[in-house]
Amino acid sequence: MGAFIEINDTLRINKEQGFPQELDLKTHLKTPYKLDSISGKVYKFKSKPDIRIYKVPPVRNFLVEDIDGKWIYWGLCYIRSIEHDYIKKETSGTFEIIRLNTPEEMKEMFKLTHYINKEQNYFSEE
Repeated sequence: MGAFIEINDTLRINKEQGFPQELDLKTHLKTPYKLDSISGKVYKFKSKPDIRIYKVPPVRNFLVEDIDGKWIYWGLCYIRSIEHDYIKKETSGTFEIIRLNTPEEMKEMFKLTHYINKEQNYFSEE
C-alpha cells in the first residue's frame, strides 16, 4: 500500500482558493504595490487538491496566482500553517507574503523557474 504526498516550493492558488483579493494584477502592473501595505498580514488558502507539504520558514515558497491555468509569480511567502483533509485529499493553510516582485520580475520569473509548459505563462506572447 502506498500514499501520494506532494512536496512543493510553490503555493499556486486562485482567488477562490484564497489568493489575496487586494492584490490586483492590472493595478500592480501600473502602480506596483509596496510590501509595507501587506506586511505582517496572514492569509488563508483552502481546498488545494492533493496532500501537499511546503517548505517551512525561514525557507521561502514562491507565491503564484493562478488565473485560468496561467501562472503569475507574485513573490515569496512563508507557509505559516497547514491542514490536511485526508478524506477529501485536500490541503489548506495560512501564509504570509514576505516579498513582492516588481512587474518586470513577474514577467521574468516564469522563464527562470519554469522550464516546461510554456502555455502556463500568463505573460507569454505566443
